[in-house]
Amino acid sequence: MRSNFDVFNIADWFIANDSSMTPKKLQKMVYYAYAWTLTLMNDSVDNLKNKLFDAPIEAWVHGPVVKDLYQRYSNYGYNVIDSNDLSHQDSLDKIKQNPDIEDILQQVNDVYGGYNANELESITHQQFPWQHAREGLSPLEATSNIITDEDMYRYYVSQES
Repeated sequence: MRSNFDVFNIADWFIANDSSMTPKKLQKMVYYAYAWTLTLMNDSVDNLKNKLFDAPIEAWVHGPVVKDLYQRYSNYGYNVIDSNDLSHQDSLDKIKQNPDIEDILQQVNDVYGGYNANELESITHQQFPWQHAREGLSPLEATSNIITDEDMYRYYVSQES
């Protein structure tokens, strides 16, 4: 399964399913959905062909960020995103057509949806994929370093046991 989705389809699902979705929280939810999909839909770190979307995830100061998604919703600042402001009106239907992906999104929402953006930021900062991508940087240093699929897969597979 190569990705049939783009990052905006996934973002739309989270926005439609969480009335407290701010841009920062959305970034973390999309990150976890991507990482969980890598972990659950691939059998080996050597063959990570099943991905949720193709956009890179960068290790910004406040945690994992998809730059295009940041640009799309940055005008909201720290405010909740209007649930009518979806990128693609067909996103929810498209996801419903793939029950495995919808199930992963629901699981991620069940596990992380109760946290606010600052709590999710703190959680990602304690995890290896973000830390590794920021290795050698000061806490407030900007970067576009990518959080690798391999780091995500290895870390989250190790958390399952």
